[in-house]
Amino acid sequence: MTVAELASYIDQSVLKPEFTQADIRRYIQEGIDYGCKTVCVNPASLDIASELTRGTSTTICVVCDFPFGLSTTAAKVLQAEAYCKRGDVAELDIVANFGWIRSGLWDAVREDIKAVCDVCHPYNVIVKVIFETDALTLDEVAKATDVACEAGADFVKSSTGFYTGGEQKGATVEVVKTMMEAAKGRCKVKGSGCIRTREHFLELIDMGIDRMGIGYRSTPIVLGLDK
Repeated sequence: MTVAELASYIDQSVLKPEFTQADIRRYIQEGIDYGCKTVCVNPASLDIASELTRGTSTTICVVCDFPFGLSTTAAKVLQAEAYCKRGDVAELDIVANFGWIRSGLWDAVREDIKAVCDVCHPYNVIVKVIFETDALTLDEVAKATDVACEAGADFVKSSTGFYTGGEQKGATVEVVKTMMEAAKGRCKVKGSGCIRTREHFLELIDMGIDRMGIGYRSTPIVLGLDK
């Protein structure tokens, strides 16, 4: 595959809360220069992302209720609609309430995700639902994937990259395989978290993954441009 084809799998993450405005500009621009599918940014960075991506093939992915997913459903909907109304956001990554997932509150999880999908889809904004998979069992990952598909999610996604409750493993082959098998083609799969080597990146592509969230430091590595 060419570098351009590989870059089309990447949402370049520019999400560190300590970033200066200069940092944000630098890493968004690098994502654009690499030809990434999107740059994934915090809501406060949307104006910068809009300015820099305008006229390029790279679009904007905004995170919503990130990284914990603990707002009320009504608040998530308000946030999502505010971002969609801008007209410059192509994709929205919303964090599922993984405490609810661990509690088996599947109806609440489904309704929470569906409410966000219902507000985003009229704006033609793609919704990716993040599960903090490091906090979940594989059975919970599978069930959450099924529920998200039922709720209308366009993608399911592993890991925020900001998990604080234990070891961060992110998009392991095992987790991605579980999500793909549970999705059964009803929605796409995005791997995120700890994809830092070219070997891991290519292995997930070979498995048939649809998208990957890659940290700004790792993008040139997975693309083979770090030599």
